[in-house]
Amino acid sequence: MIRPIRALPALVLAGLLAACGGQSHDPGAQPARSSSAGLPSGTTEAGEQAANVKSAATGQTCIDCHGAGGNEPIDPTYPKIGGQFRDYLAHSLQAYRDGDREHALMSQQATGLSDQQIADLAAYFAAQPSQLRDLRGAHDR
Repeated sequence: MIRPIRALPALVLAGLLAACGGQSHDPGAQPARSSSAGLPSGTTEAGEQAANVKSAATGQTCIDCHGAGGNEPIDPTYPKIGGQFRDYLAHSLQAYRDGDREHALMSQQATGLSDQQIADLAAYFAAQPSQLRDLRGAHDR
């Protein structure tokens, strides 16, 4: 008979091995999905670079319209996206890219973006200081 205390380390080790067992160490394997949008992990550094690349479709960068850090849009009708939730940004870009959301500029801007580019852009803009606010009291007179 195995005593419960002696079996505990073996159970802990088995649990750790099971938790780690699903990860692949194959360099050619697909990256782990890290968001509710099903995207790979994004980095702020790559996102900052991508935010400054002109789109072939529009000739604009993200910064051209949304401003530095996503908080200085050139038009007051353009959203401030700095500090927005990463998954919201990723879902929005995916929807523009895939035609599930329509906007004259954004649909074209997102057309050629890969999942990795979307993840990077979302990581970058989510990491910026937020100037977002809720609409509490916005319609009070």
